[in-house]
Amino acid sequence: MVKVLTIAGSDSSGGAGIQADLKTIAAHGVYGMSVITALTAQNTLGVQGICAVDGAFVARQIDCVFEDIRPDAVKIGMAGSAETITAIADRLQYHKAEHIVVDPVMVATSGSRLLEKEALDVLITRLLPMAELVTPNIPEAEILWGQSIRSHADMEQAGRALAKSYGCAVLLKGGHDPAAADDLLCTEENMIWIKGKRIDNPNTHGTGCTLSSAVACNLGKGMTLEESVRAAKIYLTGALRAMLDLGHGSGPLDHGWQHR
Repeated sequence: MVKVLTIAGSDSSGGAGIQADLKTIAAHGVYGMSVITALTAQNTLGVQGICAVDGAFVARQIDCVFEDIRPDAVKIGMAGSAETITAIADRLQYHKAEHIVVDPVMVATSGSRLLEKEALDVLITRLLPMAELVTPNIPEAEILWGQSIRSHADMEQAGRALAKSYGCAVLLKGGHDPAAADDLLCTEENMIWIKGKRIDNPNTHGTGCTLSSAVACNLGKGMTLEESVRAAKIYLTGALRAMLDLGHGSGPLDHGWQHR
């Protein structure tokens, strides 16, 4: 049995974070485990409150998982503070974790920054260099790169620069493009465009969590990086195309679409 660990925040409405990750992991026929970095009070209309988990307790959760049921892959989502990011990096390094996928949750859908500068610095210096793959969307890639991204050429330049800076692969997600949904997979050696059609669905809550978790599942199963990303994009497309419509705001995906 393949085992995947997600390290992220809890979404009380079930559409993103730990809940979306575990639904995605289950849909891939994989055993899921979780380390919770924060509790959130939220729904499809927005986040009403956040209660962070102490970094030392995050570290204890990670140790408990690795000392008993060692994961084959690790997905990291919302980490929160510099203290928590440091704890995650320390423990994953200690346990020699493999197939680490980092979804650098830095910008809310509203455009608000979710990471303070100190936390962002630790993310960049400690966590990203440990990753096999980092999955920023356009606004997040702009923060990491320090420049605006307005075209496919900009995406290629940014992806190449980030892959070189952090020594890991970068999946630059083009979901913010109103005309298409093309993603760019960059390593220090190659650039691969993964084409996608935009689906007219306003319910996109948890897309980043879902995609990164799916990639981690596929890596844990032994797929190559490119195979893992392509399969994850197919899964995400199906979850969007299912047109689940719940809540009064930007609703969740249908993570179980393959089984209906």
